[in-house]
Amino acid sequence: MSEEGTIKKLMYVNRKAPYGTIYALESLEVVLIGAAFDQDVCLAFLDDGVFQLTEGQNTDGIGMKNFSKTYTALGDYEVTRIYVERESLEARGLSETDLQELTYEDEDDDWAEKPSLHIVGSDELAQLMAEQDVVFSF
Repeated sequence: MSEEGTIKKLMYVNRKAPYGTIYALESLEVVLIGAAFDQDVCLAFLDDGVFQLTEGQNTDGIGMKNFSKTYTALGDYEVTRIYVERESLEARGLSETDLQELTYEDEDDDWAEKPSLHIVGSDELAQLMAEQDVVFSF
């Protein structure tokens, strides 16, 4: 773990569908809080969690607030590393084109807009998890 008082590398792992439980919304809120306190935050989406990032969600029929567009604000909180497990997408009949476009402005590159979303294989995701100081699973 990092020494006390230093920035910790935090990964929030999202495994649940976006609606039907509180896990997805709670995870998003915790991510925003962690990022606001200058932590090195990244997210991973696997299993049914990949549905949290799909484009065009409509919650009218289930009576829940649609919070999916909040993911587009993550770049403003310097959350620029969002990993989606390729195998989870494929198992659910999804591809990268089914996901929201998530970007950030890179201040080190004259504010160029760059993608935040990274499709990775399960082996690479496991390696990324191993590099974190703390992994939270939702």
